[in-house]
Amino acid sequence: MPPRSKVEMLPAEQRDWLKTALKESGFSGYEEIADQLNAKLEVDGVSLRIHRASVQRFGQEYQTFVKYQEEASAWAVEWMQDQGLEDEAKRHSVLFQMLTSLAFKAMKDRMGSDDDVDPKELHFLGKMMKDIMASSGIRENMLRDHKKAQGAKLDQAVEAGDIDKAAAQKAREIMGFA
Repeated sequence: MPPRSKVEMLPAEQRDWLKTALKESGFSGYEEIADQLNAKLEVDGVSLRIHRASVQRFGQEYQTFVKYQEEASAWAVEWMQDQGLEDEAKRHSVLFQMLTSLAFKAMKDRMGSDDDVDPKELHFLGKMMKDIMASSGIRENMLRDHKKAQGAKLDQAVEAGDIDKAAAQKAREIMGFA
């Protein structure tokens, strides 16, 4: 197994800074970014030093990741608009389907190489997908509760004589919970 990348050994704060610096520079100026990163590491008392080549390798990988992320997001937005989906819970479902597809592709690519699939990668992927599913369920429950509350307000308005039943029904239809 190849040695771990020095960029992967960076503390999270410096790795986040590196990602931001790479994006802001348009994924160029690797020498300058490496110098700035090493200066930050020195100030923070971290003995690790990163070479330009390591920053460039990471930058190219991260640029590809960002590109795929943007393409996936644009695709999801376009697909949801084409389908007329505006419900956030459905976005979670689309995101989950996209992640499943990407995970399958990544695993298939890894199976074709000599590298074994790292069980940690499977664990983190599974946790991420579980979190998305849980978030989707929570969001669906919140939307259902919101619709019930709005329906109850309409019922109270009808009982109080503020609006008639036909108007309440029309309001339910307009709000999407007839």
